[in-house]
Order: sequence, then structure tokens, then C-alpha cells
Amino acid sequence: MTTGVENLGIRIPSILLPDKSVDMSKWSVVACDQYTSQPEYWARVEALVGKAPSTLHMILPEVYLEKSGWEERVAQINKVMVEYLEQNLLKPQNSCFIYVDRKTSRSQSRKGLILAVDLEKYDYRPGSQTLIRATEGTVLERLPPRIKVRENASLELPHTMLLIDDEGRTVIEPLADKVEQLEKLYDFDLMMGGMHIKGYRVDDENTVDRIFNALRKLSDRDSFRKKYNVGGDKGVLLFAVGDGNHSLAAAKGHWENVKKGLSREEAADHPARFALVEVVNVHDEGLKFEPIHRVVFNVDGAGLLESMVGYFNKRNSKCRYRFFENRKALDTEMESARRDKSCHVLRFSFSGKYGAVVVKNPCHTLEVGTLQEFLDDFIKTDKDIKIDYIHGEPVVDALSSKAGNMGFYLPPMDKRDLFKTVITEGVLPRKTFSMGEAEEKRFYLECRKIKK
Repeated sequence: MTTGVENLGIRIPSILLPDKSVDMSKWSVVACDQYTSQPEYWARVEALVGKAPSTLHMILPEVYLEKSGWEERVAQINKVMVEYLEQNLLKPQNSCFIYVDRKTSRSQSRKGLILAVDLEKYDYRPGSQTLIRATEGTVLERLPPRIKVRENASLELPHTMLLIDDEGRTVIEPLADKVEQLEKLYDFDLMMGGMHIKGYRVDDENTVDRIFNALRKLSDRDSFRKKYNVGGDKGVLLFAVGDGNHSLAAAKGHWENVKKGLSREEAADHPARFALVEVVNVHDEGLKFEPIHRVVFNVDGAGLLESMVGYFNKRNSKCRYRFFENRKALDTEMESARRDKSCHVLRFSFSGKYGAVVVKNPCHTLEVGTLQEFLDDFIKTDKDIKIDYIHGEPVVDALSSKAGNMGFYLPPMDKRDLFKTVITEGVLPRKTFSMGEAEEKRFYLECRKIKK
């Protein structure tokens, strides 16, 4: 096996998969941070799964986080994990990568590689120069309940997706050419519009060595500096967190707590030091970057607009807004306005009205930064005002039509700019982009032990 693997921040994991008797379409459910303003989605999942073995019984959907009783749910999660292990419901796959081929609602194939990353090589804090880095701001207040879920958990289930900037398609894509030679581990339809997923074991020495060597070339310091035209003060960024940053940050927080009681030798190989993830190439044709929109709850839309104008005018960013007859008129006229790089156009809707805020000479590079700066300040005025981060404009349409709600529509980010932007400017504003719509997110499927 190739040497120097520890410098890549990865590990070949020991993965657990459900017994062949398990109904995989009920076993696998979407990431817990999806559909947070749509409890009806999770009610349908619960009705579909029932008491069947499922990852649903081992996760805490975030739709329940602000409700009482979530601590009891965590205790039940820990109990189910132990039961599944004792019942031998989860079968060890020994050490291997898993090559994933995912069909989504908008792509025939999105390719990924399941592996474990070293949390010692990951830092979500702004200014970090670690090998594994967050791409957007981390909300520290969101971490304690997630760390609590992991605190006494026997298992981890990954929904974190890391990105590599592999324009030459050297790491993951060659596996597609030899898929007939790989052992198929799973092949089934995902629930609730998740479409289809296949997984293949990758453990032969030559293939694993090729993957390591390709990653090593991507992480070569001289090549990195030349590729991004940066100086020696910039650390190599090999893995950028695309989805699930708060889950990975919670894993990091848990590990920091665990290692306090370990010797150096114990810490070197403790299972909690590593986290299971799926790695995807940012250049994969099946990977789409979608904007994450905002809906503000318990707010007077007209009052919010006036507050926004006052906020930006005080900061020497001229601000105005106007209404349109309908959504089509809004989108048509504002598309040309967005070509003016000296301003940001923030489309909105509330109470059946559609309009746009135009901010001249904004302080931020992206529209999402301009909007988020104001919203973070605005919600301080009233503790009842809430913000949710929404996938899909139709959901924004539906939510903003209800009294007391206001929606903001944001434009997509060019995925080819992600690495360069993070390397040169640092983390993006939180919830800047989404890797596909909600139903395209990673579904829980594989497991790994994180307790000795």
C-alpha cells in the first residue's frame, strides 16, 4: 500500500451495511437538515418506515430540534444503535472505499467515493488553512445539540459531502470504467423522490494506490500554488465541505471532547478521530449548485423593506425597492439588472406581492452576503422573528404566500469558482449554495462504529 497516506487526511474505513433481509428503500432516508420547515415531509417518512429497520430511527431530523422532547429522541437513537448492533442487523464490510453512483431527479449519474477523513486535518473556523475546510460560515449555536447526538452514539451515519477540484477527473471517474469488475454492495430505489443509488466495494491494492496517488498530486503544494495563483501563505485545500458542514463540525467537537481523556497513542487510532464522508468531484456533470433561499417568519414585509433601506443607506450602499405585477415580470426585468456588477438585486415576495431590492455598491462579493448581513442584524430587533433556509423556489412561493412570512430568492453560484473563492477570500456566508435540491441530498445508508 502506498506510503504517506496520513498526509492526505484520509483513512480506508471499516463500514457497516444492513443485512440482506432489510428493506433498503425503508432503511435509507434523506439528510436530517432537509425539509426543516416542512414537518409533513418527515411525517410521511415516519408513516412509510413504521417500525422497520431504518436510519430514521438513528437520526434526529432538525425539524424537531426546536421542539421539546428532542433530548428523549437522542436517548432513543442511542438505544436503537445498540439494538441494531446486538441483533447483527449491520454487517461489517472490512476495510474498503465505496464507489457510489447516484441517480437524482435532475441527473442520470452523480459519482462519489465513501471514505473516512481525519478530523485533525479539518478546521471550520474562518481563516483556517487546513487540508479539509468549511466553505461557509459555521453557526456555533447549532453545534451543541448535534454534539449531544454523537456524544453517546455507537455509530455514525454520513450525510457530509466533501468536494475535490479535480478537473482532470483522476480520482473518482476512472472507477466508472471498471465498475463491472467491482463487487456491487447495494442497488435500490430511494424513497420520497430520491431516485436511485448503487454502491460498489473498492479494496484492491492497485485501485486504492491509484486513488491515493491521484489525491497526492492534487495536494502537491507547488502545483496548488500555481493552479490558484496564490503565495506561500495559503495552505493546500484538498477537501472543501460541500454539504453537512455542521455535522462534520459536530464530529470535530465530539472528537475534541473525547481526546482530552486519551493518551497520544490512544488518540492516534481512536475511531472518533475520523468521520465517514462521501467525496464528489466539483466538476462532476451530475453535481448541480443551487441557491439556498431565505424565508423570514413572523414579520411585516413592508416594515422589513423600510428597515433594509435604512440599514444599507447608513452604510453608504444606496438601497431602493420596487414592486412588480407578477413573478414573471419580476424575473424578466431583474435579470438584466443583475448584469450590473455594481449592484445586488434581491428578489422578494410576501402576501402575494413580488418585488426586488436593489443595493448599489454592496460591501460583499455575493448577493447572499449582502442579504445575510442585513437579516442577521434585523432578527435582533424581535426574538419572534425566525429565518429558515429553503431549497427550491416553489417552496419559497408557498411559504411566502402565508401571512407573516416573507421570502427572498437568491441566484446560483458558479461551482467552478468555489475553490478559488474559498482559498483567496475565506469562507462564504452560511447557506450560500446547495449541492442540488433537497431530494438530491445524500441519504443515510452506510454506518461506522465510533466507540471502542
